[in-house]
Amino acid sequence: MDAESQPDVIVIGAGVVGLSAALALQARGRRVAVLDREGPAAGASAGNAGAFAFTDILPLASPGLMRKAPRWLLDPLGPLSVPLPYAFRIAPWMLRVAQACSPSRVEAATAAQIALMDLSKAELEPFLAATGTSLMLRREGNLEVYESEAEWRASLPGWDARERHGIAFRHMSAAEMASVQPGLAERFVRGTFTPGWFSIADPKLYVLALAERFRANGGSIDVAEVRALLPDASGVTIDAGAGPRRAAEVVIAAGAFSHEIAATIGERIPLETERGYNTTLPSGAFDLRTQVTFGGHGFVVTRLETGIRVGGAVELGGLRLKPNFKRSEAMLAKAKRFLPDLDISGGRQWMGFRPSLPDSLPAIGFSRGSRRIVHAFGHGHLGLTQAAGTARIVADLLTDRPPPVDLAPFSAQRFA
Repeated sequence: MDAESQPDVIVIGAGVVGLSAALALQARGRRVAVLDREGPAAGASAGNAGAFAFTDILPLASPGLMRKAPRWLLDPLGPLSVPLPYAFRIAPWMLRVAQACSPSRVEAATAAQIALMDLSKAELEPFLAATGTSLMLRREGNLEVYESEAEWRASLPGWDARERHGIAFRHMSAAEMASVQPGLAERFVRGTFTPGWFSIADPKLYVLALAERFRANGGSIDVAEVRALLPDASGVTIDAGAGPRRAAEVVIAAGAFSHEIAATIGERIPLETERGYNTTLPSGAFDLRTQVTFGGHGFVVTRLETGIRVGGAVELGGLRLKPNFKRSEAMLAKAKRFLPDLDISGGRQWMGFRPSLPDSLPAIGFSRGSRRIVHAFGHGHLGLTQAAGTARIVADLLTDRPPPVDLAPFSAQRFA
């Protein structure tokens, strides 16, 4: 490739974070190409719940997780599971999670999460307008439901933290919940409704629309598996399956495969894979008026343009174990008990990889090995939520502007 046709930046990853970053760089006048092992919207960006969860300011790594985890782990089909073939391998990562649950680290992670959430929320609607996707945004709220007064009371410190941050919500009785979402089982006696909750019409269609806009702006998206990065003084050569590529700078936004790419330049980043499962039912399966979160069971039911999606939970099983679709079936059976009128026939099952770091924060910033390489991965279940904010940061870093938030908490080197 000659210097004139060589892109300024190659983004590795055609999911929502990678394409958002690519579009943000195009808007700054950069020539951008994207590489992905499968193509646009092939991973977690295709099958998530479609929520912009800006209210999720509390890290998953918390004392509450440590209290619940032992009970959850006893149920192989519960909200959190570790398949036995993977348990030994993941033990060091689980230890890091436990360390991240200390009060001081949770406080620091919460502050960092709030900063990234505020940025991402501020950037979202301008980004949608710039990419022609504003009509895909929905404002239907989220209802989190509880099966007992005790479960609801245990949630109150988290809601108090959100209230201090100005997040609007309403606690509800069973009768009040019925006015927002009819059809809930009587077992749910309390709920909390967040009216400002945003979602997207369909996450896969959204990412495909971003890909189309990126191409229309002159960008290219090629299918290639990245084997190694070779940075030097003038740029970065990418060893890829379809032949070497070169650019002045590279962004690693390859989701759950990002740490393997970073390892080729000597970085050891403790990224693990939350394997998420769901079933998408036909659109007429239930009269769903808001997203419903069954927090005690680790899954949600959400309305998309393409159907009703029942999904969530966490299986820490890495990248190579076969999917265990009994997890999808277990969530669907629970959803039927919790929403008795739900028609569970005709569903499509899915499993995807959510890239997660032990403290629940992503890795965003320059690589240790080269300032020509920028990390943008590890968002866990918040990739869609934080994509626009991450894109702004990446664009600032690669156009020599000061980033809008302190990036120290997001440094990939924080685990060294």
